[in-house]
Amino acid sequence: MKLLPTVGRKATQKVVVADHDGVVTCFGMKKGEAVPVFKSLPGQKISRLELGGALGTPEEKIFVSSGSEVRGYTKKGKQFLTFEANLTESINAMHVSGADLFVCASYIYNHYCDCKDQDYYLSGDKINDVLCLPVETVGHIVPILACQDRVLRVLQGSDLQYHVEVPGPPTVLELLNRDGGKGGEEVLYGTADGKLGLVQITKSGPITSWELDNEKKKGGVLCIDTFDIVGDGVKDILVGRDDGTVEVYGLDSSNEPTLRFENVLSESVTSIQGGCVGKEMYDEVLTTTYTGWVSGLTTEPQQMVAGPGDEIKMSRETQGKVAALRAELEQLQVKVLQGREKYQQSSQSSTAVSAVPVFSINDKFTLSQDDASYSLTLEVQTAIDNLLLQSDVPIDLLDVDKNSAVVSFSECDSESNGNFLLATYRCQANTTRLELKVRSIEGQYGTLQAYVTPRLQPKTCQVRQYQIKPLSLHQRTHVIDQERPMNTLRLTGQFSFAEIHSWIVFCLPEVPEKTPAGDSITFHFQNTFLGTQLEATYCKGEANFKSDNISTISILKDVLSKEATKRKINLNISYEVNEDSVSHTLRMIHPKLEYQLILAKKVQLIDALKELQVHEGNADFLIPEYRSILDESAQLLEEYKKQPAHLERLYGE
Repeated sequence: MKLLPTVGRKATQKVVVADHDGVVTCFGMKKGEAVPVFKSLPGQKISRLELGGALGTPEEKIFVSSGSEVRGYTKKGKQFLTFEANLTESINAMHVSGADLFVCASYIYNHYCDCKDQDYYLSGDKINDVLCLPVETVGHIVPILACQDRVLRVLQGSDLQYHVEVPGPPTVLELLNRDGGKGGEEVLYGTADGKLGLVQITKSGPITSWELDNEKKKGGVLCIDTFDIVGDGVKDILVGRDDGTVEVYGLDSSNEPTLRFENVLSESVTSIQGGCVGKEMYDEVLTTTYTGWVSGLTTEPQQMVAGPGDEIKMSRETQGKVAALRAELEQLQVKVLQGREKYQQSSQSSTAVSAVPVFSINDKFTLSQDDASYSLTLEVQTAIDNLLLQSDVPIDLLDVDKNSAVVSFSECDSESNGNFLLATYRCQANTTRLELKVRSIEGQYGTLQAYVTPRLQPKTCQVRQYQIKPLSLHQRTHVIDQERPMNTLRLTGQFSFAEIHSWIVFCLPEVPEKTPAGDSITFHFQNTFLGTQLEATYCKGEANFKSDNISTISILKDVLSKEATKRKINLNISYEVNEDSVSHTLRMIHPKLEYQLILAKKVQLIDALKELQVHEGNADFLIPEYRSILDESAQLLEEYKKQPAHLERLYGE
């Protein structure tokens, strides 16, 4: 979704939305009603919508990508461009700057000028977004790719100029102030794990301005815009997240971001824009969500008027809006009832044909660095009735505060049928989004399956599968500490580069599915639970692994030899154990074990301390340590409930 620019400052802006049905819709608001400007015919799902125009003129031309095709529309809805990018995959990222078009499929970047091929680049990992610094300010074309391996790749023509390491997998890029700031070089990025940052892309290299951590464990960033919503002359940063959070950050005197406003919607926010839509002179934060809602958060004061006897009355305009919404809701309810009756009649007729209703699921299975657990998010376009989780590998389900579904567990017989987990979530009436947390033990690998049943007739269900990998708690990192005592594992044999890469993909998360370009590759990983490290270097016929945790090397040896045996490949395996690494890893585990031991001791004291408190009437006579145990008793008991799983994982390491 984008807002078209206006000619005069006072006029309201038109909204352009592109959807999964392939329809481009443009509308404006008049007296609280949506007035259509144009609507295109349905077609293939639209993946991106961008605005463009000749350099130095307002960006009022609409460009959309669906499949490998790019189409252009005027603000009145006349189609003026159809361009086939000749990509084997669908376009998932696009940017338009004057006559230059930048499109990306999963790993491929293409630059076209006036629809003629200019530059091409093959990325080492999946591309999530693409952006170009403003040519009118910088003077030349500087494309930037946001890639899944926690890197921003800055290109020059068809070559990599340099890369910028960021603290999480970047999902979205946006120019600061929509023009890149003073020198046109400042770029905002948001990550899949909810972090936000500003980096300056200079000729000589990157300069990090600031990074904002996701301390409150909010959702991943899906969209960013900059707009002066507060009206202080400085553009604010608008952020939309996949857990429905909408945030407005202001920049203080030292240019550091501070949270000004926050609002939570019930669905993931797919796009966000600042502008004036509903009423002249009042700015809004406009959002679109996953199931297709377009909503605005306005700066217009929604005042209540105090009437006689102190009863509060709504203003006439607000009363009118509420009445109109109620009338619309009643009409929709009537339509739904009519539709249900029609379906019942047709399904019972002699010529009835049963059709399974199609629904799409927006799902995400990501490793959380902070607590070494996996977050599974499932979002459906209609209300979810229930969700069944099944796992053939031992995993723990953790509590999620945002989750209001009722969970029930079934007994499992892992020996006879291989089930280690069977859990059912029964959802409340209008739940379209569920968030779960699971925790795995390294070395135990298999599949987690989610059976999603929405509230649709006839009943239908979709299954999603998520791989729990042998080294599931490892995540990609850019550098490792080479001074640590390392154990090494060396494999040689008649295997190709593609084969050894497929084995690494099977063992470790965050490795690109595509075999890397070149003859050899090195990946670095860090264990999110213990902080131990792993270096994997491999090429055709040879693979070397280094880790300061002997368990990691042992798991790799077992899994890789099994994979080679399946393919009837003979492996020569040699390894060197560094005795110092055992004591080094134990020193890393010790504080965690000690913490769990102290926790158990504190919990044992709670009942006795509560009895003393009741007997004495207060807890003032206790030493500060015991008083704090009483104050934190609820949190301590909650944490202690999870202790067996924590200890089991620590013993497993």
